[in-house]
Amino acid sequence: MKLIKPLLGFFCVSVLSLGIANASMPKSQILLADLNTPYGLQVTIVSDKTSYNNQPYLTSTGLYFTYEVLVGDKSQTDIAYYDLTTQQVSNLTKSAVSEYSPTLMPDKSNLSAIVVEADGKQKLWQYSPLSEGPATRIFDWIEPVGYHAWGIKNDLVMFILGEPHTLQYTSVEAAKGQVVASNIGRTLIYNNSTATFLFSYTKNEQHILASFNPQNKQVEDLLRLPSQVQDFILKDDATIAYAIKNRVYQRKLNGSNEISQWLDLSTYCKTNITRMSYNNEKLAFVCDITK
Repeated sequence: MKLIKPLLGFFCVSVLSLGIANASMPKSQILLADLNTPYGLQVTIVSDKTSYNNQPYLTSTGLYFTYEVLVGDKSQTDIAYYDLTTQQVSNLTKSAVSEYSPTLMPDKSNLSAIVVEADGKQKLWQYSPLSEGPATRIFDWIEPVGYHAWGIKNDLVMFILGEPHTLQYTSVEAAKGQVVASNIGRTLIYNNSTATFLFSYTKNEQHILASFNPQNKQVEDLLRLPSQVQDFILKDDATIAYAIKNRVYQRKLNGSNEISQWLDLSTYCKTNITRMSYNNEKLAFVCDITK
């Protein structure tokens, strides 16, 4: 098992600036584990660990994530992209506002993200990294958006902040949210094989993993999650995985109670793994940095 540190390129400028900042955002580092190499598991450092680096979204060509930058004496977040081939990181947004939760849209060429607008409202925006076109707001009235996940028909679910937090379903065409569930967790995933969205929510004081079918608008409870699990990934069409401290466990979606350890990442993260993203035998994970 080998830890590789990439050439940071453009990103090193931001790292130097952030090193001086006394930002209030929690510090976290993103690493990338390649699970299938001729040499076994290999882990690459993607971001620095002196600032906030979080919300990874892994694709076949690269990794999008949220990272902290210093603007004057204040910090904000932009969307960064780590190229798997060049191992270089670049800032995609470079805006005057904060962006979070980068997510590839169904057309596979545009990127959506939550933008904290000048008035403090959190809305969903669209970026065009390939064409470098202007960013545009997707929904004018739906807010405050925390997280989101796209289906395949320009439809999506969104985590809407409130008392309680709600899961809302809509499409670009409809542009009007329908409340699906309340007291939800932050992880939203679209399962291509079942054409359903996966999410978690609190029900009868239990932490439940559920699915939402956009065709019949039905929610189905699948299994009970450990109470401390806020983040999970879809390892394959029938299996989820989640981290407890610095180890990753896997479990089938068929309701089986059988749970097994998938990965021990304690060599690379001494504290807690707080978020993950998985694609094509690669796992991006966020390690909490504790002072």
